[in-house]
Amino acid sequence: MFHRLAALAFPIFLMAQPASAEVISASDDSFVTRDVAVVRADAKSVWMALISPARWWNSAHTWSGDSANLSLKPQAGGCFCERIPEDPDPKKITLEGSVEHMRVIQAFPEKVLRMRGGLGPLQSEPATGVLTIVLSEHEKGTQIVWEYAVGGAMRYPLPVISKAVDGVMSQQLDGLANMLGGRLDAPPPPSPEPAQSEDETEDEATQGQAPEISVEDAIDAMQDD
Repeated sequence: MFHRLAALAFPIFLMAQPASAEVISASDDSFVTRDVAVVRADAKSVWMALISPARWWNSAHTWSGDSANLSLKPQAGGCFCERIPEDPDPKKITLEGSVEHMRVIQAFPEKVLRMRGGLGPLQSEPATGVLTIVLSEHEKGTQIVWEYAVGGAMRYPLPVISKAVDGVMSQQLDGLANMLGGRLDAPPPPSPEPAQSEDETEDEATQGQAPEISVEDAIDAMQDD
């Protein structure tokens, strides 16, 4: 089961990315993603939620398939870890496993949580990352700044992996914000566009526009080369 999940880790990492902030810097072997959210909660409430990832981390981005298996010890040296439940098999002895997602290097309650480690597919690479989460007072509640700096050798094309990581980091911040009542800075939904005939829609879609290429298609194309 674990090896099957490991094989799926990168495709899952690329799935259904939410509207995210941006990759704020990138070089040949490093990049930094950044997102910001404002929630209507005080810093203590945000901190207590933040250090309880089992309650808001997306289960799609776990090795066990269930965020309930996550734990985080908010002390220097503490582990952001995941329990891999035993997979019973009457024909053999089975054991419980575990995964270290990141290691805490700074825990300043209600202000800063900083952890080091390669998340998702980065775990198999020499590259590593530093996730810094900063809480600060805001007129509407608390501002959360979520920044992940990644550097080092990796076998993934950097434009592809940086986009994927940016999306997943924003997805996790959304999960935390939603647990606290949702982002106050979320953009309003787009206004519905006027109805068009089927012929008009097809004409507009084909006039001078290149077909959209998904992240998965980009990876496949690179592998074919």
